[in-house]
Amino acid sequence: MTTVFPGTSMPDRDWWSVLWPDPAAVLSAIGIRPDMTVLDLCCGDGLFTAPLARLVGGRVHALDIDPAMLDAARAEVARHGADVAGWIEADAADVARHLPGKVDLVLMANTFHGAPDQPTLLAAIRGVLAPGGLFGVVNWHAHPREETPVLGQLRGPRTEMRMSPAMLRTVVEPAGFKLWRSVELPPYHYGATFDVQA
Repeated sequence: MTTVFPGTSMPDRDWWSVLWPDPAAVLSAIGIRPDMTVLDLCCGDGLFTAPLARLVGGRVHALDIDPAMLDAARAEVARHGADVAGWIEADAADVARHLPGKVDLVLMANTFHGAPDQPTLLAAIRGVLAPGGLFGVVNWHAHPREETPVLGQLRGPRTEMRMSPAMLRTVVEPAGFKLWRSVELPPYHYGATFDVQA
């Protein structure tokens, strides 16, 4: 039986919008350009999928393991009047079997920390990137959960699941990547974009 990543849940849109009042600006900050083909890996309810689809003119594939999340993402993309090249219901580690071709960038927003087998996932990501491709991660800073309230409630993954930028690099770079860009995404997040090494 397939399950979602441990310790993850999809928040309601009210507090998501407090954290991400301008998702398109986040996408640009981590290096996504209009001429790219992108995979939104573990897309959730489409918070980033919809602006991503608009930014790249529909050249985005969206994958999630949870069919209910894909339904929500489809509705969000439709609400924004955008198009997606393909919807994929699958485990993220199996992405190469489902993606029709290579992509310029793989985005993982708020989910990499929960991947149960990060080295296997990174190998799968590297396998679907075109030469010179990028892997973009949006992550919670490694602050204690007690220090990340949103609308008066404690939010985000469990403290022990959070990854500092340095910790993320120690996991990602040995898999054939090198940090290309790092940006702060206040109040509680950062973005790290890695380029794939030949």
